[in-house]
Amino acid sequence: MILMKDIVREGHPALRKVAEEVNFPLAPVEKKLCEDLLEYIKNSQDDELCERFGLRPGIGLAAPQVNVSKRIFALHIEEEDKKPLSIVAINPKIVSHSVEQTYLAAGEGCLSVDRDIEGYVPRYSRITIKAFDQEGNEFKLRLKGLPAIAFQHELDHLNGIMFYDHIDQTTPYKEIPGAIPFER
Repeated sequence: MILMKDIVREGHPALRKVAEEVNFPLAPVEKKLCEDLLEYIKNSQDDELCERFGLRPGIGLAAPQVNVSKRIFALHIEEEDKKPLSIVAINPKIVSHSVEQTYLAAGEGCLSVDRDIEGYVPRYSRITIKAFDQEGNEFKLRLKGLPAIAFQHELDHLNGIMFYDHIDQTTPYKEIPGAIPFER
């Protein structure tokens, strides 16, 4: 089980490396990594488990955040009145995106960042993605809203990019032309 002590923090070199493509079939250690990433995210959304194990809540976790430079991440998002999104994405790619942008009105956070960083992080409002599951089957999804934002955040981790790299350093709350804020 992944715990907070297993998650590397900003400044760690693994967070700034471009992660390596994964080959199929997955090695047993890679299969376990997939399961562990998704398990952490699900557990982190359970108040009792957070308290018992000292977990910080999250909706996504990428392999580089546990010091493994592989193109793998997990997302688990439950939104009211919507079907939950619970995936492990291996070798994920955005194949198309909207011109329209969005951002989390309250700002983004990250399990690898132990401080609040204020500012708007521009993201595409809608994306179409392709990735592989643990068995090597390709899947394609259309995402919008919070799932689209979270997917882009985790994909950035695989490319050595932190969310705050997207924030305008001189004017963190500068309006993003044509962007519609996403309220959570």
